[in-house]
Amino acid sequence: MTQAPRFALLTILIGLVAGCSTTTRQAPVVERGTPPAQTRPAPVRVDETPKHDERGMYTVRKGDTLLRIAFDFGQNYRDLVDWNKLANPDDIKVGQVLRVSAPGGERTANVQTQPIPMPPAATAPRKTEPRVDKKPATESTVADTRPSVPAVTPVVPAAPAAPAVGASDEARLSWMWPSDGRVIATFDDGRNKGLDIAGKAGQPVVAAGSGKVMYAGSGIRGYGNLVIVKHSNSLLSAYAHNRKIVVKEGDNVAKGQLIAEMGDSDADLVKLHFEIRQQGKPVDPTRFLPVR
Repeated sequence: MTQAPRFALLTILIGLVAGCSTTTRQAPVVERGTPPAQTRPAPVRVDETPKHDERGMYTVRKGDTLLRIAFDFGQNYRDLVDWNKLANPDDIKVGQVLRVSAPGGERTANVQTQPIPMPPAATAPRKTEPRVDKKPATESTVADTRPSVPAVTPVVPAAPAAPAVGASDEARLSWMWPSDGRVIATFDDGRNKGLDIAGKAGQPVVAAGSGKVMYAGSGIRGYGNLVIVKHSNSLLSAYAHNRKIVVKEGDNVAKGQLIAEMGDSDADLVKLHFEIRQQGKPVDPTRFLPVR
């Protein structure tokens, strides 16, 4: 083979090798970092226990009803209507300021608040020596021979600041379980404001203590057919999710008296939700109920 053809063949081979060895360009690698997390608003913590200011005033929040406000502060909603001169109890607005405690420290429970009438002062001291003249021993003459005892003026203590007025009433209160059944949920402040007692539809629900029915109806969302009994200036009990209510507002009820029938109104199963509130704040009912 001559030099020229050999050179031409070599040139062709070099071209083929160069074409096969052409570097294939890869798509640029983009280093992807962790995608930024979606910005979510921080959850708003809702204070489940509304509070009033030092003057006993409360500012209405979204979702409030007058019934609910009264329940949360342990008051009768009719008192709130009166204290705030409300023409329409269903027409309250967000931002409206309402009085939720008795003005001037008045007491709203059925507790005697009038001063005890004082006996008239004696005009002259009674003689202490026995009478010399002899008379038949009658009731009046015997009384005349007794030494006189100076009248004791009852001391009326100054009214303490708020709820201690009903302390004597609370000391006399006697409690019982409002219904038979297994406790399926216990008190957990902030989550469960009372006890849940399982039972059968129509099962008796009784007043856990003597008192006056402050509310009977279904106007408070989440409680179904609800009965509220006020026991003292600061204590009330609530009985929720009833099938039927057998008392009405204003009724005086005795401990153990039938007030409702167990049901599942506004609940996912038949049960009694039972609360005790002190100063409007939910407290553990087992602090009051007898051990069983």
